[in-house]
Amino acid sequence: MTIMEPRKHGDASDGMVGGRMSRFEGSLKITGAATYALEYPFDNLAHAVLLQSTIAAGRVVSVETTAARAAPGVLMVLTPEDDLGLKMAGDWFGTPPEDKPYQPLPREVQFNGQSIVAVVAETREQAVEAAKLITITYDETASVKSIDDPNAGEGKLMDNLTVGWGDAEAALAAAPVSIEAEYATPREYHVAMEPHGLTAEWNGSELTIWEPSQWSHGMARMYAEWCGLPNENVRIISPFIGGGFGSKGQPLAYGAVAVAAAKRLGRPVRLAVTRPQNFTSYGGRAATRQKIALGATRDGILQAIVHRGASETSIYADYPEQTGAATPILYKVENFSSQHRIVPVNSVTPGALRGPGKNPSAYGIECAMEELAYKLDMDPLELRLKNYADHDYQSGKPWSTRRLREALTEGAEAFGWSRRSHAPRSMRKGKQLIGWGIGCGTFPVIRAPSDAIIRILGNGRVEVVSGSIDMGQGTYTILAQTASEVLGVPTDQIDVKLGDSRLPGSAIAGGSMLAGSITGAVHKAATAARDELIGLALSDANSPFRDTGSNTLSLTGGRIEAARGEGPSLSLGDLMAALGRDEIEVRRNTLPAGAQSAQEQQQAWTTMAKVQGPTMGDYSMHSWCAHFAEVVVDEDFGTVRVSRMVSAFDCGRLYNPKLVESQWKGGIIMGIGQALLEEGLIDPRNGRTVNNNVGDYLVPTNADIPDLQVISVGVPDYEASVLGGKGVGEVGIVGVAPAIANAVFHATGKRIRDLPITLEKLL
Repeated sequence: MTIMEPRKHGDASDGMVGGRMSRFEGSLKITGAATYALEYPFDNLAHAVLLQSTIAAGRVVSVETTAARAAPGVLMVLTPEDDLGLKMAGDWFGTPPEDKPYQPLPREVQFNGQSIVAVVAETREQAVEAAKLITITYDETASVKSIDDPNAGEGKLMDNLTVGWGDAEAALAAAPVSIEAEYATPREYHVAMEPHGLTAEWNGSELTIWEPSQWSHGMARMYAEWCGLPNENVRIISPFIGGGFGSKGQPLAYGAVAVAAAKRLGRPVRLAVTRPQNFTSYGGRAATRQKIALGATRDGILQAIVHRGASETSIYADYPEQTGAATPILYKVENFSSQHRIVPVNSVTPGALRGPGKNPSAYGIECAMEELAYKLDMDPLELRLKNYADHDYQSGKPWSTRRLREALTEGAEAFGWSRRSHAPRSMRKGKQLIGWGIGCGTFPVIRAPSDAIIRILGNGRVEVVSGSIDMGQGTYTILAQTASEVLGVPTDQIDVKLGDSRLPGSAIAGGSMLAGSITGAVHKAATAARDELIGLALSDANSPFRDTGSNTLSLTGGRIEAARGEGPSLSLGDLMAALGRDEIEVRRNTLPAGAQSAQEQQQAWTTMAKVQGPTMGDYSMHSWCAHFAEVVVDEDFGTVRVSRMVSAFDCGRLYNPKLVESQWKGGIIMGIGQALLEEGLIDPRNGRTVNNNVGDYLVPTNADIPDLQVISVGVPDYEASVLGGKGVGEVGIVGVAPAIANAVFHATGKRIRDLPITLEKLL
């Protein structure tokens, strides 16, 4: 099978880093020519479907499959009785796994919606009909349905998420002004447009998987460990992805089922997860609870922050949604205390959803800051500026760059904040109450190593080759721009190959770490390729430049010539022909020179062991933002609409402002959904997700979103990345929900502390 490569287009004037070039793969996607993982054609393809548990906890007593096995087209039924021949795999960090079998169809039920049985048939329709004939009998046991379950308890304190300095409790007690409040966020789900699924095919001891993947190399490693194979025997192919938001970064139980079924049958197996199953086959954002107390002087200088947070996790794995992630770094405070607990419940293990940790954390602290501002009768913008953090008080390190002050001031100017009337319910238009609110956000700079190949071909075209992925954020495009800037070749002469674990290693597309990582590798490889090309042009006996006396050459517009314009001017293809070269290939990575062994490279691409956090160095490195929201609330009906938003960002140098603005707006749209619409509803009787579909789990549509104005106030940050950029994908959502909540309070005088903000809460 072959991977469809995107056709390239682009204006050379936009082709350099910083140009507003449209996405390379955009035309393929809008015309339907982009082939997604579940669309590849196969001969002799079988189809698998899943049956999920209907209880929250217990044990499978029996599975009656006789009728299903006899149904037309059925090839196989897999139950907890079957040994699928799989082993445990290591985690994201490559921690050695336990030496025991892995059973993706377990007998012990840990949550409602857990996969229990799989049916494989000639067609998907036959598998679905056969699955209806199966009866599962359970021995049900007691369970904890949600974080609000009376039996949930207070949870387990996470020592690694306990942060403090000074004496926060004493400073809070002594503060002339204080506020204390509790804030809550519900379960949220990724709801990517492209549902999860895969096709698995074996060729002897080699396994190929077509699956939407945010991390082809890491997922291939985990599949290999499940199957007891060398890493190189597993290949993940994922050139196009229809949204991930953190949900497609690791293999999941359904993938193990498909792989095992394909091996047993000796033919390719496709498993497409249904939309309802997408709500429980992997974890969304956990429900959170926070209690925040702020103490301040009467003129608004923070004296203390005391934070206590909790989030749901599953009963079988600890995964914290870190409610204290943003709280320690947004504001200057000399006395700080934060703790986080995880509360085990019978649910699938939560996962990373855009802005993990920082998102709910910012919701708590930014709402609390607004409440303090009103307690002080102070403008919320003034309060934030008064408590601007001049350095990172948690790590004690200076910021690499931090232009949150500029985000606040320039955002306020663009929004017209000075025209705001301070008192709640003081701005209106007829029966419509108008409210304005602020919410600040942040996300850390996370750095990871990557690898890339640059090929200069005999026809003058350039190939950029990487195993990194593009799920809509623009990787194809910015890598072409990076190579174009270094090599002086127009982007329409550059082909980018991505989305295959057989290609050079790459960081995960998550945590906003991919762009800074992979552009660094491409820049390094392109620089080396340029130097090699120029060296050959100056020294090769067949080169027209050898006898010109030049000691350097320039590459511009796809042509090479002497720096002073003296002598010949050749296209890249003509030079390669003169040199008698079919290609020049250079491979470079961003690992340190002393960490280049095969084992270290393998560890770098397939685990998170080499990832560096925001304070691993001399500086504390983060992206920053300030959101200004206007809401319109109908006084009679309590309906809330966001009518205007202005958001200002410090994300360093923007590799492609057009694509960055799209990322920011996408995050803001998700934040509007979080504030007003999204809520996972759990049946307290059986732990079932009630609204497990896109009809009942509400996400924003075009009609819900006003025009969004986004502003960049950043400057290049060369501590954060080679090209000076900081992460843009995660930070856009952080701070949106509190900005809207604060605007709703300003409009109505009612403080809604639990999301989403719905009309029944306002009325």
